[in-house]
Amino acid sequence: MNFVAFDIETARLTPDGDDWHSHRPLGISCYALAWRKDGAAQTSLGHGKEGAGNPQPQMSRVECCALVEELAGFVRQGFVPLTWNGLGFDFNILAEESGMHSQCCELAHAQVDMMFHFFCLKGYLLGLDKAAKGMGLAGKLEGMDGAQAPILWQQGQYAKVLEYVTQDVITTLNVAEEISTRGQIRWQSRGGKSNRVVIPHLLTVSEALKLPLPNAPYIRQPLTRQSFMSWMEEEPRGIQP
Repeated sequence: MNFVAFDIETARLTPDGDDWHSHRPLGISCYALAWRKDGAAQTSLGHGKEGAGNPQPQMSRVECCALVEELAGFVRQGFVPLTWNGLGFDFNILAEESGMHSQCCELAHAQVDMMFHFFCLKGYLLGLDKAAKGMGLAGKLEGMDGAQAPILWQQGQYAKVLEYVTQDVITTLNVAEEISTRGQIRWQSRGGKSNRVVIPHLLTVSEALKLPLPNAPYIRQPLTRQSFMSWMEEEPRGIQP
């Protein structure tokens, strides 16, 4: 597969421990894409802009629509959207902010969401950084996490946030390439135990949904596959221009 990795950062902070859904709309401050051309990694960044091109607190509806069209353009060129939790989060937020609900649903089904694929196999979640480190990769940007991004953006530290989201999409792309090469994903448990799951090839969301449910009776209050997709059945929310 030719992948185009995709990641967004939200414009507003979600209080620690709170359900982020209760704080919507969160807005999108910036995004990054990463793909390979002639063997070299390519990246594309975007954020809200005013007339002179200076960063704004969040992307406008028009700018979010342009991002949907950019992703759709990659698909038309034969690329497969690639995310880590894009089904439950990134495309969910993008659908709300752009108002292009049906298009985002189509992109979400066509994507490879590696976290969702892993969840369909094991019945629990795995973080991008843990997967990257388990595969021998550098992982996410040191000293920063997604919860800090909205704060730093509001403080005007735009370069730091853009560096963070760029590293995230490059890490996402690298993890997918390592899984495709090795036919497996590796990670370490909190106790330091090495784990692996055989993945002959990465599946799109539509394909992963056809996998049999995992036998995981030890998981308390398990998530369901539908919990990642409930936004698709919701009535599109009203969006301000």
